[in-house]
Order: sequence, then C-alpha cells, then structure tokens
Amino acid sequence: MAQSLTLDLDVPETTGDEGSLEPSPYEESEVHDSFHQLIQEQSLRVAEEGLELLPLAAGRRNQTLPRPDGVPAHSSATLRILASMPSRTIGRSRGAIISQYYNRTVRLRRRNSRPLLGNVIRSARPSLRLYDLELDHTVLEEDEKRSLLVKELQGLSVAQRDHVVRNMPLSLVEKRWLREKSWSPKEKRRGQRGQGGAVSCCSRLRYTCILALHSLGLVLFSGLYAARPWHYALKQIGGQFGSSVLSYFLFLKTLLAFNVLMLLPLLAFLVGVQAAFPPDPSGPVPTFSGLELLTGGGCFTHTVMYYGYYSNTTLSQSCASPRESGQCSPRLGSLPYSMPLAYLFTVGAAFFITCITLVYSMSHSFGESYRVGSTRGIHALMVFCSWDYKVTQKRASRVQQDSICTQLKELLAEWQLRKRPRSACERLWQVVMLGLGWLLCLGTTMGCAVAVLTFSEVMIQRPAAGGQGLELLALPLVVSVLNLGASYLFRGLATLERHDSPVLEVYMAICRSLILKMAVLAVLCYHWLGREVAAVQARCWEDFVGQELYRFLVVDFIFTLLDSLFGELLWRLISEKKLKRRQKPEFDIARNVLDLIYGQTLTWLGVLFSPLLPAVQILRLALLFYVKKASLMANCQAPRRPWLASHMSTVFLTLLCFPSFLGAAVFLCYAVWQVKPSSTCGPFRTLNTMYEAGTVWVHRLERAGSGASWLPWLHHFLVENTFFLFVVSALLLAVIYLNIQVVKGQRKVICLLKEQIRNEGEDKVFLINKLHSVYAEGERSRLGRTQGEPCIPSHHDPACGDLDLRSPQDTAVE
Repeated sequence: MAQSLTLDLDVPETTGDEGSLEPSPYEESEVHDSFHQLIQEQSLRVAEEGLELLPLAAGRRNQTLPRPDGVPAHSSATLRILASMPSRTIGRSRGAIISQYYNRTVRLRRRNSRPLLGNVIRSARPSLRLYDLELDHTVLEEDEKRSLLVKELQGLSVAQRDHVVRNMPLSLVEKRWLREKSWSPKEKRRGQRGQGGAVSCCSRLRYTCILALHSLGLVLFSGLYAARPWHYALKQIGGQFGSSVLSYFLFLKTLLAFNVLMLLPLLAFLVGVQAAFPPDPSGPVPTFSGLELLTGGGCFTHTVMYYGYYSNTTLSQSCASPRESGQCSPRLGSLPYSMPLAYLFTVGAAFFITCITLVYSMSHSFGESYRVGSTRGIHALMVFCSWDYKVTQKRASRVQQDSICTQLKELLAEWQLRKRPRSACERLWQVVMLGLGWLLCLGTTMGCAVAVLTFSEVMIQRPAAGGQGLELLALPLVVSVLNLGASYLFRGLATLERHDSPVLEVYMAICRSLILKMAVLAVLCYHWLGREVAAVQARCWEDFVGQELYRFLVVDFIFTLLDSLFGELLWRLISEKKLKRRQKPEFDIARNVLDLIYGQTLTWLGVLFSPLLPAVQILRLALLFYVKKASLMANCQAPRRPWLASHMSTVFLTLLCFPSFLGAAVFLCYAVWQVKPSSTCGPFRTLNTMYEAGTVWVHRLERAGSGASWLPWLHHFLVENTFFLFVVSALLLAVIYLNIQVVKGQRKVICLLKEQIRNEGEDKVFLINKLHSVYAEGERSRLGRTQGEPCIPSHHDPACGDLDLRSPQDTAVE
C-alpha cells in the first residue's frame, strides 16, 4: 500500500509590523491568481514526494501497468512525472483550500492597520510560499480546520468577511454555512428581527421601490429581447433546415432594416413636410376603385406617393400665401425651406446613408465569415460545448437540439465532400456539361432581354399605354413570366450538371439568375429614361416611371405567392396523394434570394420618382417572410445534401452592393444630371435638370444676403466640386480594402496560432517519449549492473538506486 503523506498546518507567528508590509489580497482577480499559484505549488510538492506513486520492489522496476490497445505503457518514473502535471493534481484536496484561507484570515486579523481597497494596486499579490498546507482527507481534521476558519472569520469586519467567503473556491452550501457560523450574536439577533418582520416603514418602502425598479428593468429587458423581429422563427428555421435556408431569411431581415433606415429621412424631411403644406389640386381627384392597388394610378397620383404631387415652392413662416406666386421671400434671420432642394438632398442623403450602412454591413459580414478559414477541429467543440444549459423550456430545448443536429450534419457533409475525389473522365464530363449549360443560359438571357425590349416598344406605340386599365400590367407580367421560367430552366440545368458541392450549385444558380435579371433591368432603365421620356412629353413622365416601378413590385410579389402555392404546395400534394411518396420539394435558395435582390433594386430605382416606395417594399418583405415561412414549414424539406453556409450572407450583401445598389445609383445620377424634368409637375418643373435646384437656391441666398453665407461655400466645395466625390469614393474603397486586409491578416495569425498549438502538442509527445526512453535505458543498465557488477551510487547516474530528482545543491545541503 502507498504510504500516507502528512503535511502539518503551520501558522507562523508574526508581528503586526511584518503583517502590515504584506499587500492586500482583497481583489477578486488576485485571490484567484494566488489560489492557482497555491495549487501549482501543492502539485509540485506532491509530485516530488512521490504521493500515490511509490517505487516498485527490487527486481520489478521494469514492470509497467496494463494499458488499452494503442496506448503506450510508461514506467513508474514516467508515471511519476505525468502525475506531477497540474491537470492531474488540481482539486485533490478541499482541506488544502480551507487551510489556505485559514492562514490568510489569521494574518488579516493580526494586522494593526489594514489599507483601503482603493489604495492597493492590482499587481499586489499575496505570498503563499511561507505556508505549509495539510493534505488530509479525514473528517475530524477537516472539521477542526473549518472551525478554526470560522473563528478567524469572526475577527474580520463584515465587508472583509463577505469578500473572503465570496471568493473561496467552495460550494454555495459551504459558503452559506461559513457565513452563518461567522456571524456575531448581534448580527444573528438583527437577522432574526429581519426575518420576524420587525422592519421599519422606511426600510420596507425602500425595499419595495428597489424590487419594483428591478422587476421593471427585467420586464423592459425581456421586452426588448422579445421585440427583435422573428427571433424564435429564425431559430426554428435554422434548427430544422440548416444555415443555408436560414441565410435567406436573415437576408430578408437585413433588407427590411435597410428600407426602414431609408424611409425615415424621407418621411421626416420630404413626405411629412409636403403633407403639412399640401399644394392646390390641379384637377378633380378620381375616386378609389380598388384597381389602384395593382396599377398604382388613379387617386394615388394625387397623393404624396409620387413625384408629381410635390410643389416647387419655398416654404417659410413669413409667406402669406405661398401658392399664389409659387415662390416666397424668406423672413429676415430665418432660412426658407425649399421643396426642390429638400427633395433632391433628402433623396441623396437617404442613398448616402444606405451606402454607408451597406458597406459597413458587408465589411462586418466579411470579417465574421472569413475570419476563420478552416472548420478543422470544430466537430468536438460542437459535440461537447454547443449545448446552452440556460435553456429550460421544452420548446426551446427542442429547437436547440434540432439546431445542433443540423449543424453536425452540415459539418460532416463538408468533411465527407473533401474526401470524395472524382476521376478524370468524370471531371471532363462535368466541364463539358458546364460549358453547354453556360452557353444555354447566356442564350436564354439574351433572348429574354430582346423580348423585353421588343414588347416595351409595342407598349409605347399602343394608345392604351397611357390608359389606367389592366393593360398597364402587361409589361410587368411579361417580365415576371420570363424571370420565373428562366429560373426553372437554370434549376434543371443545375440538376443535369450534377455538381459535387451544393454550395457550388447554389453559387452557379445565383450567378446565372443575376445575369438575367440585371440584363432585363438594364433594358427597362433604357426604356424608362430613353424612349418613355420622349414619348410622354405632354404628361408627367416621372409619375409614369414611379407607377411602372410600383406595378413591377406588386406583380413580382404576386408571382412569388403563386410560386409558393403551385411550385411548393401543389407539388407536395401531388407527391403525397398521387405518387405516394413522402419526398417534398427543397427550398430554392438561389431563386428566392435573387427575387429579393431584384425587388430591392426596383425600390432603389424608384425612390426618386416615388418617395413612399420603400414603405411598399417594407410591407412586401414583411408579408413575404410569413408566407415563405409557412410554405417552408408545410411544403418543403431540409436539403438532401446538407451544406454549411458560412459565407452565404457575405455573398448576398456583396451582390446587393455592387450590381444592385451601384446600378441604381448610376441610374439616379443620370436622371438627376442629364434628363430634363417635366414642365407640368414636380418640384423641378421650371429647371433644365434636377441638379440645378441646388445652384438656383445658392444664388438666391447670395442675393438675399442672409446670415448663412457659409451655405453657398459649402455647396460649392462639397457638391459642385467633383474632388469631394472622388475623395469619398476613395475613402469607401480604402475602408473596404483595409478591412479585407485586416481579415486576411487575422486569418493568417489564427492559422499560425493553430500551427503553434499543434507543434506544442507534438513537442509534449516528443518529450514524454524521450523521458520514457531515457528511463527505460536506465532501468536496463541498472538491471545489467545488478546482475554483473556492483553499482556505485552517483547523482549523474539515475539508474543506480532509487530515482533521485534532486539537484546537486540540495544533495550537498543534506
């Protein structure tokens, strides 16, 4: 049997002067650091004195313990070294902990002067090297040490006692027992009076107010947490269908936030002001018939919905009747509110805010998704560290369980995909099919663009193009049918190509659909700003373009609903009822994401001609979320080939920024700088271009001689001077480039750290093997000397006699 090792509890007697020189251990971080140091020292002592690992008897020194298959068998010396590792000695004795805090409280009680906590630097650290710790597991000695600790705690102040007990690495039950036992009789009577209900009215009122405020704060915090839109729905979708389907709904939520951010300045500085100062009606207002919800015309034309309703007057409090002359002279000392200038700058500011937010979101998403370039080693973390133990509800635990299972499937599918090489013939066949597929897709895109261009010319030549009936929906219907049919064609081509990676399949479908939609939108932009302006000179062409974009949004939403009904619900019913299969259709991520980007591009194109179009897009996205969620839960199944969508949000934001937002910005800049506004409606009816509104307003301020002389200077250097625009563009590109470089640097550093950790692990294995071989060689030489010649003990020959790990200095002292 192993001999027991006894460590005596030694409390050295010190004077008050010596104790006052020792730094204060009150800070929590220092207490934990000193406890960690204590454990390390105790572990080293246990290892040096051979606790639980004694040398074997003579003639059996090379005996090793039985090990499982594949695990190397180490000698007793190697096992002694392994036992001295901190990971195998931490937390062995609770008595050591109590002994440590007993010694600490003794020194605290014997101090003559205790320094304040605020006067102690954080680098102060208690010295524990003078204390001897007792490692004893007997109940009597532990109780004795506990009683001694209680006596010493009673000599401390209340604040010091609470702090020491709070930082003890013991269980809550033992801490509560120590706190109750260390109470003085006065404190016990006070606690009994508090439990008996003898509390004054002021104290009761104070406690009630504190509890009420605390409860109110918890309610507000939980309300803010629950006010996040679709929080539980997103968790449910991610748990059942994986991160790939979840990325679509997260992208929809991001688009909703962009539209809300864009709508706020339009409502505050444009729509609200014009609604407060409505212009005189130019004619009789038609009644509401319900058809306006589809066409966008009728009575909607005479509202703040469209460009033509806004006046070109200058609003000011000094104006007696601003509608008679069309312009108002501002009051001295006050700035007029020019509606043309407000219209131009509000739309420009909304676009600038959207651009900044979009660039920031894209850079942030890029950093989050590309910071760690490898999923190696994450499987163990997902298995052992992914469960949230704060979840108590059954529904939430079920959602978390589904989410963990789906993530494991995605990780395993990605890992299996890397280990599935294809032959040369299969790769050649895939390249051929991929080339044919791209040729067919480009031909389809060109055919759709030519068809839209031809049909738009026919619609301009028809006299009904200026009517208000259902014939106005012809062009949006044709474009939506072409988009839907081409998307199904691209999906069939992807099935024939048989991509190895589902991520590559989705990216390929997104690229093809994006090329198609951008080509169609380019043709439509030429139709609106080229031929449509020349065809409707007598009418307000801005209103017509705004109504056309509204109709495109409405028709696209109707086709999305029909696709969910017939493409998902009908297919599920046919599969279950007729084909007797339980196979449901999968959620088409590429087509649905491109529909979102297409609708957002239409919104950005029409915000100049219809300031309330972002509100229509917000309503459309909100309805679309609930429709898609219901259709997904009822009609779709999880992807047959799970895949990890780690970079999907970044790709979506990138496509939203560069082809979509950049194209819309170019379209609006061309309309502001080059196209002549209508002479019968709108805030720019008397100007050659919309951009001249700023120049006219600056000249008017200069002639009026108002106190805001800095505004013309600001307009000249920030608006008219193109250098500022180039500087802002360069700064945005520099921010994007620097963010990309920072993320690349972080990825490189993370890879180097992972490699360093792996090398350190290999170093540990190498050192353990070296130690094992050295001691095995020593054992063999010891056995040879025992059988052949006598052994002369020496410090340099550890194979002679018992193992001696002491230094020559220690041996000389002994």
